[in-house]
Amino acid sequence: MQWSTVSLLMVLVSRAAADLHAAAACIAARDSAVAGYEILLNATSCACELYKKRNTGSKQWDQCPDCTFDGLVCNSAAKHIGGDEMTYYCEEKCGAKGAQADS
Repeated sequence: MQWSTVSLLMVLVSRAAADLHAAAACIAARDSAVAGYEILLNATSCACELYKKRNTGSKQWDQCPDCTFDGLVCNSAAKHIGGDEMTYYCEEKCGAKGAQADS
């Protein structure tokens, strides 16, 4: 799997279902020594594609028609990415240890 270490330049948020995000990534582990975390590119691409296909209801996080993987993170300009939902795809479907999103 590919990964890169990214500094914590984004404000990190909790993964509550009501939290909606414009960007998220699947991660392997946090590295406190460099104040960052490892982004798993293959897992993020996988989760983003699955989220784009999601259609589970009428809530904003139930669909992500504008989800796109930019080579590093999954993006949704309309903030369709739910923290719990992205974590599910990352961990349960794409082999990551967790997910991280913007605020």
